[in-house]
Amino acid sequence: MFKIVMPGGTGQVGTILRRALRAAGHDVVVLTRRPSRDGEVGWDGATPGPWVQEIDGSDVVVNLAGRSVDCRYTPANLRAMMDSRVDSTRAVGAAIAAAARPPRVWLQMSTATVYAHRLDAPNDEATGVIGGGEPGVPRYWAYSVEIAKAWEAAQERAETPGTRKVALRSAMVMGPDRGGVFDVLSRLTRIGLGGPVGGGAQYVSWIHDADFVRAVEFLVDRDDLTGPVNLAAPGPLPQRAFMRVLRRAWGVPVGLPATRWMAEAGAFVLRTDTELLLKSRRVVPGRLLGAGFTFEYPDWEHAAGDLVRRRRLT
Repeated sequence: MFKIVMPGGTGQVGTILRRALRAAGHDVVVLTRRPSRDGEVGWDGATPGPWVQEIDGSDVVVNLAGRSVDCRYTPANLRAMMDSRVDSTRAVGAAIAAAARPPRVWLQMSTATVYAHRLDAPNDEATGVIGGGEPGVPRYWAYSVEIAKAWEAAQERAETPGTRKVALRSAMVMGPDRGGVFDVLSRLTRIGLGGPVGGGAQYVSWIHDADFVRAVEFLVDRDDLTGPVNLAAPGPLPQRAFMRVLRRAWGVPVGLPATRWMAEAGAFVLRTDTELLLKSRRVVPGRLLGAGFTFEYPDWEHAAGDLVRRRRLT
Protein backbone atom coordinates (compact mmCIF):
# COMPACT_ATOMS: atom_id res chain seq x y z
CA MET A 1 0.00 0.00 0.00
CA PHE A 2 1.11 3.57 -0.71
CA LYS A 3 1.29 6.84 1.14
CA ILE A 4 -0.53 9.24 -1.17
CA VAL A 5 -0.45 13.01 -0.61
CA MET A 6 -3.29 14.98 -2.20
CA PRO A 7 -2.90 18.78 -2.16
CA GLY A 8 -6.29 20.38 -2.69
CA GLY A 9 -8.09 17.12 -2.07
CA THR A 10 -11.27 18.49 -0.44
CA GLY A 11 -13.23 19.25 -3.63
CA GLN A 12 -15.47 16.98 -5.67
CA VAL A 13 -12.68 15.09 -7.41
CA GLY A 14 -10.58 14.90 -4.26
CA THR A 15 -13.50 13.49 -2.30
CA ILE A 16 -14.01 10.78 -4.92
CA LEU A 17 -10.32 9.86 -4.94
CA ARG A 18 -9.81 9.97 -1.20
CA ARG A 19 -12.80 7.72 -0.56
CA ALA A 20 -11.72 5.15 -3.15
CA LEU A 21 -8.01 5.15 -2.29
CA ARG A 22 -8.63 4.80 1.43
CA ALA A 23 -11.09 1.98 0.76
CA ALA A 24 -8.26 0.28 -1.14
CA GLY A 25 -6.07 0.50 1.96
CA HIS A 26 -3.80 3.42 1.05
CA ASP A 27 -2.65 6.04 3.55
CA VAL A 28 -4.08 9.26 2.12
CA VAL A 29 -3.02 12.68 3.41
CA VAL A 30 -4.92 15.74 2.15
CA LEU A 31 -3.31 19.19 2.14
CA THR A 32 -5.94 21.89 2.65
CA ARG A 33 -6.21 25.49 3.79
CA ARG A 34 -8.78 24.51 6.42
CA PRO A 35 -7.93 21.11 7.89
CA SER A 36 -10.85 19.74 9.87
CA ARG A 37 -10.65 15.95 9.71
CA ASP A 38 -8.23 13.16 10.42
CA GLY A 39 -5.69 12.87 7.64
CA GLU A 40 -5.82 16.57 6.71
CA VAL A 41 -2.80 18.85 7.03
CA GLY A 42 -2.77 22.62 6.64
CA TRP A 43 -1.02 24.50 3.85
CA ASP A 44 -1.49 27.80 2.03
CA GLY A 45 -1.02 26.47 -1.47
CA ALA A 46 1.95 28.67 -2.21
CA THR A 47 4.76 28.61 0.34
CA PRO A 48 6.78 25.94 2.20
CA GLY A 49 5.67 24.89 5.66
CA PRO A 50 5.42 21.84 7.89
CA TRP A 51 3.32 20.21 5.14
CA VAL A 52 6.48 19.49 3.11
CA GLN A 53 7.26 16.71 5.60
CA GLU A 54 4.25 14.82 4.20
CA ILE A 55 5.75 14.92 0.70
CA ASP A 56 9.15 13.63 1.85
CA GLY A 57 8.90 9.85 2.04
CA SER A 58 5.54 9.60 0.30
CA ASP A 59 5.00 7.29 -2.67
CA VAL A 60 2.56 9.31 -4.77
CA VAL A 61 1.50 12.96 -5.00
CA VAL A 62 -1.79 13.84 -6.70
CA ASN A 63 -2.06 17.62 -6.85
CA LEU A 64 -5.64 18.79 -7.32
CA ALA A 65 -5.24 22.33 -5.95
CA GLY A 66 -6.78 25.30 -7.73
CA ARG A 67 -9.67 27.72 -7.47
CA SER A 68 -12.95 26.24 -8.71
CA VAL A 69 -13.93 27.05 -12.29
CA ASP A 70 -17.60 27.13 -11.22
CA CYS A 71 -17.75 30.92 -11.00
CA ARG A 72 -18.19 34.02 -13.13
CA TYR A 73 -15.14 34.50 -15.34
CA THR A 74 -14.36 38.01 -14.18
CA PRO A 75 -10.77 39.29 -14.53
CA ALA A 76 -10.25 38.83 -10.78
CA ASN A 77 -11.57 35.25 -10.80
CA LEU A 78 -9.54 34.33 -13.88
CA ARG A 79 -6.41 35.67 -12.21
CA ALA A 80 -7.24 33.69 -9.05
CA MET A 81 -7.66 30.53 -11.17
CA MET A 82 -4.25 31.12 -12.74
CA ASP A 83 -2.39 32.02 -9.55
CA SER A 84 -3.88 29.23 -7.42
CA ARG A 85 -2.94 26.60 -9.98
CA VAL A 86 0.53 27.82 -10.86
CA ASP A 87 1.54 28.77 -7.31
CA SER A 88 0.41 25.46 -5.81
CA THR A 89 2.13 23.46 -8.56
CA ARG A 90 5.38 25.36 -8.03
CA ALA A 91 5.12 24.77 -4.27
CA VAL A 92 4.56 21.04 -4.73
CA GLY A 93 7.43 20.86 -7.21
CA ALA A 94 9.76 22.65 -4.81
CA ALA A 95 8.79 20.28 -1.98
CA ILE A 96 9.46 17.22 -4.18
CA ALA A 97 12.79 18.68 -5.35
CA ALA A 98 13.90 19.24 -1.74
CA ALA A 99 12.77 15.85 -0.45
CA ALA A 100 15.36 13.39 0.81
CA ARG A 101 13.03 10.58 -0.34
CA PRO A 102 10.91 12.03 -3.15
CA PRO A 103 7.74 10.31 -4.35
CA ARG A 104 8.14 8.08 -7.36
CA VAL A 105 5.25 9.69 -9.24
CA TRP A 106 3.57 13.10 -9.28
CA LEU A 107 0.15 13.24 -10.91
CA GLN A 108 -0.79 16.86 -11.58
CA MET A 109 -4.36 17.86 -12.32
CA SER A 110 -4.85 19.69 -15.60
CA THR A 111 -7.90 20.10 -17.81
CA ALA A 112 -9.37 19.10 -21.16
CA THR A 113 -10.12 22.82 -21.64
CA VAL A 114 -6.58 23.15 -22.99
CA TYR A 115 -7.89 21.85 -26.34
CA ALA A 116 -9.55 24.00 -28.98
CA HIS A 117 -13.28 24.51 -29.31
CA ARG A 118 -14.04 22.30 -32.32
CA LEU A 119 -16.77 20.16 -33.82
CA ASP A 120 -14.92 18.59 -36.73
CA ALA A 121 -12.64 16.03 -35.06
CA PRO A 122 -11.71 14.69 -31.62
CA ASN A 123 -8.66 15.84 -29.71
CA ASP A 124 -6.19 13.22 -28.50
CA GLU A 125 -2.77 13.93 -27.02
CA ALA A 126 -0.86 13.36 -30.27
CA THR A 127 -3.00 15.20 -32.81
CA GLY A 128 -5.28 17.40 -30.69
CA VAL A 129 -5.36 21.13 -31.36
CA ILE A 130 -4.43 23.33 -28.42
CA GLY A 131 -6.91 26.18 -28.07
CA GLY A 132 -6.53 29.92 -27.82
CA GLY A 133 -6.82 31.06 -31.41
CA GLU A 134 -10.25 29.80 -32.48
CA PRO A 135 -12.29 32.29 -34.53
CA GLY A 136 -15.75 33.29 -33.39
CA VAL A 137 -15.46 32.43 -29.69
CA PRO A 138 -15.31 34.83 -26.74
CA ARG A 139 -11.88 36.31 -26.28
CA TYR A 140 -11.61 35.34 -22.63
CA TRP A 141 -11.87 31.63 -23.55
CA ALA A 142 -8.26 31.96 -24.66
CA TYR A 143 -7.29 32.88 -21.11
CA SER A 144 -8.70 29.56 -19.87
CA VAL A 145 -6.31 27.85 -22.28
CA GLU A 146 -3.43 30.02 -21.02
CA ILE A 147 -4.25 28.90 -17.48
CA ALA A 148 -4.11 25.25 -18.53
CA LYS A 149 -0.82 25.75 -20.38
CA ALA A 150 0.79 27.59 -17.47
CA TRP A 151 -0.48 24.92 -15.06
CA GLU A 152 1.20 22.15 -17.04
CA ALA A 153 4.35 24.21 -17.63
CA ALA A 154 4.80 24.73 -13.89
CA GLN A 155 4.93 20.97 -13.40
CA GLU A 156 7.13 20.39 -16.42
CA ARG A 157 9.70 22.97 -15.24
CA ALA A 158 10.00 21.53 -11.74
CA GLU A 159 13.43 19.97 -11.18
CA THR A 160 12.33 16.55 -9.94
CA PRO A 161 14.54 14.01 -11.73
CA GLY A 162 13.66 11.20 -9.32
CA THR A 163 9.91 11.61 -9.76
CA ARG A 164 7.86 10.66 -12.83
CA LYS A 165 5.43 13.41 -13.81
CA VAL A 166 2.01 13.06 -15.44
CA ALA A 167 -0.44 15.87 -16.29
CA LEU A 168 -4.07 14.75 -16.00
CA ARG A 169 -6.04 16.50 -18.76
CA SER A 170 -9.35 15.62 -17.18
CA ALA A 171 -12.81 15.98 -18.64
CA MET A 172 -15.78 16.52 -16.30
CA VAL A 173 -15.79 13.81 -13.64
CA MET A 174 -19.29 12.41 -13.24
CA GLY A 175 -20.15 11.12 -9.78
CA PRO A 176 -23.41 10.98 -7.81
CA ASP A 177 -22.25 13.13 -4.86
CA ARG A 178 -24.27 16.22 -4.09
CA GLY A 179 -22.84 19.45 -5.45
CA GLY A 180 -20.93 17.83 -8.30
CA VAL A 181 -21.49 18.47 -12.00
CA PHE A 182 -23.69 15.38 -12.40
CA ASP A 183 -25.87 16.57 -9.50
CA VAL A 184 -26.30 20.00 -11.09
CA LEU A 185 -27.16 18.57 -14.52
CA SER A 186 -29.56 16.11 -12.93
CA ARG A 187 -31.41 18.82 -11.02
CA LEU A 188 -31.83 20.83 -14.23
CA THR A 189 -33.06 17.71 -16.03
CA ARG A 190 -35.58 16.80 -13.37
CA ILE A 191 -37.22 20.24 -13.45
CA GLY A 192 -37.54 20.13 -17.23
CA LEU A 193 -34.52 22.26 -18.20
CA GLY A 194 -32.36 19.46 -19.56
CA GLY A 195 -32.57 20.37 -23.22
CA PRO A 196 -29.99 21.53 -25.76
CA VAL A 197 -28.11 24.73 -24.97
CA GLY A 198 -27.16 27.08 -27.77
CA GLY A 199 -28.24 24.50 -30.35
CA GLY A 200 -26.54 21.59 -28.59
CA ALA A 201 -23.95 20.80 -31.28
CA GLN A 202 -21.02 21.41 -28.93
CA TYR A 203 -19.40 18.22 -27.66
CA VAL A 204 -19.38 17.13 -24.02
CA SER A 205 -16.43 15.12 -22.75
CA TRP A 206 -16.85 13.30 -19.47
CA ILE A 207 -15.52 10.43 -17.38
CA HIS A 208 -17.36 8.20 -14.89
CA ASP A 209 -15.99 8.52 -11.36
CA ALA A 210 -15.08 4.83 -11.17
CA ASP A 211 -13.04 5.11 -14.38
CA PHE A 212 -11.36 8.28 -13.13
CA VAL A 213 -10.17 6.43 -10.02
CA ARG A 214 -9.10 3.41 -12.08
CA ALA A 215 -7.20 5.66 -14.50
CA VAL A 216 -5.32 7.31 -11.62
CA GLU A 217 -4.40 3.89 -10.23
CA PHE A 218 -3.34 2.78 -13.73
CA LEU A 219 -1.09 5.81 -14.17
CA VAL A 220 0.49 5.28 -10.76
CA ASP A 221 1.42 1.73 -11.76
CA ARG A 222 2.62 2.42 -15.31
CA ASP A 223 6.19 3.65 -15.02
CA ASP A 224 6.41 4.18 -18.79
CA LEU A 225 3.78 6.94 -18.99
CA THR A 226 4.81 10.57 -18.54
CA GLY A 227 3.51 13.95 -19.70
CA PRO A 228 -0.07 14.86 -20.64
CA VAL A 229 -2.72 12.12 -20.51
CA ASN A 230 -6.39 12.69 -21.38
CA LEU A 231 -8.76 11.41 -18.71
CA ALA A 232 -11.98 11.21 -20.67
CA ALA A 233 -14.32 8.44 -21.78
CA PRO A 234 -13.85 7.40 -25.42
CA GLY A 235 -17.42 8.43 -26.26
CA PRO A 236 -17.83 12.24 -26.18
CA LEU A 237 -21.12 13.29 -27.73
CA PRO A 238 -22.98 16.45 -28.71
CA GLN A 239 -24.64 18.24 -25.82
CA ARG A 240 -28.13 17.69 -27.22
CA ALA A 241 -27.52 13.91 -27.30
CA PHE A 242 -25.79 13.97 -23.92
CA MET A 243 -28.82 15.59 -22.28
CA ARG A 244 -31.24 13.32 -24.15
CA VAL A 245 -29.54 10.29 -22.62
CA LEU A 246 -29.59 11.89 -19.17
CA ARG A 247 -33.30 12.69 -19.47
CA ARG A 248 -33.99 9.08 -20.46
CA ALA A 249 -32.01 7.81 -17.46
CA TRP A 250 -34.11 9.95 -15.13
CA GLY A 251 -37.38 9.15 -16.93
CA VAL A 252 -37.96 12.78 -17.89
CA PRO A 253 -39.62 13.03 -21.32
CA VAL A 254 -38.98 16.68 -22.15
CA GLY A 255 -36.13 19.14 -21.73
CA LEU A 256 -36.65 22.77 -22.67
CA PRO A 257 -33.98 24.16 -24.98
CA ALA A 258 -32.00 27.26 -24.08
CA THR A 259 -30.68 29.83 -26.52
CA ARG A 260 -27.25 31.33 -26.08
CA TRP A 261 -28.63 34.45 -24.41
CA MET A 262 -30.78 32.32 -22.10
CA ALA A 263 -27.65 30.38 -21.14
CA GLU A 264 -25.90 33.69 -20.42
CA ALA A 265 -28.75 34.78 -18.17
CA GLY A 266 -28.91 31.43 -16.38
CA ALA A 267 -25.16 31.36 -15.85
CA PHE A 268 -25.31 34.86 -14.37
CA VAL A 269 -28.01 33.81 -11.90
CA LEU A 270 -26.06 30.66 -10.96
CA ARG A 271 -22.83 32.70 -10.68
CA THR A 272 -21.06 30.46 -13.16
CA ASP A 273 -19.96 30.94 -16.78
CA THR A 274 -21.24 29.85 -20.17
CA GLU A 275 -17.85 28.51 -21.28
CA LEU A 276 -18.69 25.44 -19.21
CA LEU A 277 -21.88 25.00 -21.28
CA LEU A 278 -20.96 26.25 -24.73
CA LYS A 279 -17.34 25.29 -25.39
CA SER A 280 -17.06 22.11 -27.43
CA ARG A 281 -14.75 19.72 -25.59
CA ARG A 282 -14.34 16.78 -27.96
CA VAL A 283 -11.58 14.94 -26.13
CA VAL A 284 -10.62 11.26 -26.41
CA PRO A 285 -8.19 9.14 -24.31
CA GLY A 286 -5.59 8.22 -26.92
CA ARG A 287 -2.72 7.45 -24.57
CA LEU A 288 -4.82 5.52 -22.04
CA LEU A 289 -6.31 3.31 -24.74
CA GLY A 290 -2.92 2.88 -26.38
CA ALA A 291 -1.46 1.72 -23.08
CA GLY A 292 -4.16 -0.94 -22.67
CA PHE A 293 -6.52 0.78 -20.23
CA THR A 294 -10.10 -0.48 -20.49
CA PHE A 295 -13.07 1.63 -19.46
CA GLU A 296 -15.86 0.14 -17.39
CA TYR A 297 -18.12 2.94 -18.64
CA PRO A 298 -17.04 3.86 -22.18
CA ASP A 299 -20.48 5.10 -23.29
CA TRP A 300 -22.67 7.73 -21.67
CA GLU A 301 -25.88 5.68 -21.65
CA HIS A 302 -24.29 2.98 -19.48
CA ALA A 303 -22.60 5.56 -17.26
CA ALA A 304 -25.70 7.71 -16.82
CA GLY A 305 -27.80 4.70 -15.85
CA ASP A 306 -25.32 3.72 -13.15
CA LEU A 307 -25.01 7.28 -11.81
CA VAL A 308 -28.79 7.76 -11.63
CA ARG A 309 -29.14 4.45 -9.80
CA ARG A 310 -26.50 5.43 -7.26
CA ARG A 311 -27.88 8.95 -6.89
CA ARG A 312 -31.29 7.53 -6.01
CA LEU A 313 -29.71 5.51 -3.20
CA THR A 314 -28.23 8.60 -1.47
